[in-house]
Amino acid sequence: MSLTELEALNRALFLAIDATSATPVWLIGTARIVANDLIWSIPLVLAGLWLTGDARRRETALRACVVALVALGVNQLIGLAWQHPRPFAIGLGQTFLAHAPDSSFPSDHGTVFSAIFITLFARGMSRLGALTLVCGIAVAWARVFLGVHFPFDMIGAFGVAAATYAVITPLWNYAGSQLTSLAVAAHRRLFAAPIRHGWLRP
Repeated sequence: MSLTELEALNRALFLAIDATSATPVWLIGTARIVANDLIWSIPLVLAGLWLTGDARRRETALRACVVALVALGVNQLIGLAWQHPRPFAIGLGQTFLAHAPDSSFPSDHGTVFSAIFITLFARGMSRLGALTLVCGIAVAWARVFLGVHFPFDMIGAFGVAAATYAVITPLWNYAGSQLTSLAVAAHRRLFAAPIRHGWLRP
């Protein structure tokens, strides 16, 4: 399939998902909450793993954070190399969420959720990974539904996150334990008082 055919499919899928003027107001409102606010579940998950977990959970939280940050950096490079307009920038469909007209591919939201659930699944935390996956799919749908992303932006986000995880894995196997030890040491210094009172794990 050629790039032209892929772009045509991308646009057709977008129009099939995109909300219209006939879409119920309550559904638009719900999608806005999902699109904007569900991303805050990610720092809550990582903080929960770090503050209440054992060494393995802390290592997983730190690894997931690193994968997500590096993947977001890759997104920026892709955006600089290839500027793909958002649907509203080319007058396609209807838009129900304010957004800057920057490059749409790949989705930063989709990349963050993908990076976290890939890491969680790879580390054997399947239940938490499944919950993150469900939230990520909901956010991906909402952002296409509201007109600020194409479906392929979300597929690309998963690809970037998966490739980033694959590249980081051998590096993490080499230096991840040392990086985690440094982070734990910093945690113990920063939260010395709460740890001393038994409010936080050391």
